[in-house]
Amino acid sequence: MLSLDEKIDEPVVTKKKKQKRKVFYGIKTKKGFTRKGFGDKMQLELFYVLKKKNEIPSTFARDIFWYDYRRAEVRKTSTFDPKRGVLLHGPYKKLVGDIVVEEGIFYKGTKHGRWMTYNVQDLVQNKSKYYKGWPKDSYVTYFDPNERKHLKEVVPVEYNEKNGYYYMLFESGTVAVVGEYKWNEKIGDWIENYPNGKRKRIISYAKEPFDKDFAPYIRKEWDEKGKEIYSK
Repeated sequence: MLSLDEKIDEPVVTKKKKQKRKVFYGIKTKKGFTRKGFGDKMQLELFYVLKKKNEIPSTFARDIFWYDYRRAEVRKTSTFDPKRGVLLHGPYKKLVGDIVVEEGIFYKGTKHGRWMTYNVQDLVQNKSKYYKGWPKDSYVTYFDPNERKHLKEVVPVEYNEKNGYYYMLFESGTVAVVGEYKWNEKIGDWIENYPNGKRKRIISYAKEPFDKDFAPYIRKEWDEKGKEIYSK
């Protein structure tokens, strides 16, 4: 099992004469922005996107951030179609009026490095560190431990406890198991899938941790063809 304790370097910016190209983590980008609202409540996002538009995330991630051409906005989704937009990559900053409320760095559409959020009084609300989309302290295993390109399992860890979304994948890259931890306890619905992508079962846990009166149970189950075989 591997801990994401690799050093997170700040992105390297290189400048060439008579060119305005920016390079972060060795990858060329271009600037972008979005603007919503007016006056003191205007929201402004400043970011960079990959110059190579047909790029996809370098590894599996729960949240993918990208610029949607049609909507002209930054979106966060679990899947990404390069025909509809381009991945964010490099520094990001969100402002309300003149006040920065969020800032961080993206790596091919995933949160990477240190991320900070602030309130409108410019006071820090939260700070987190990520490694290519996952909390930096998460534990990760790979099908190819030397190349580290094909994820097998992600155990989310924050504050030395299991916190966040757990994933187990098949070697094909499809999700085998997904569910949420909170303070080391499984909560909500945990979903298991077949290798063909069809849903296998849903196991329900308490909505909040430490609810000793709640007994986990199988809520629904399907066969490999998608036919429901059990429901409670």
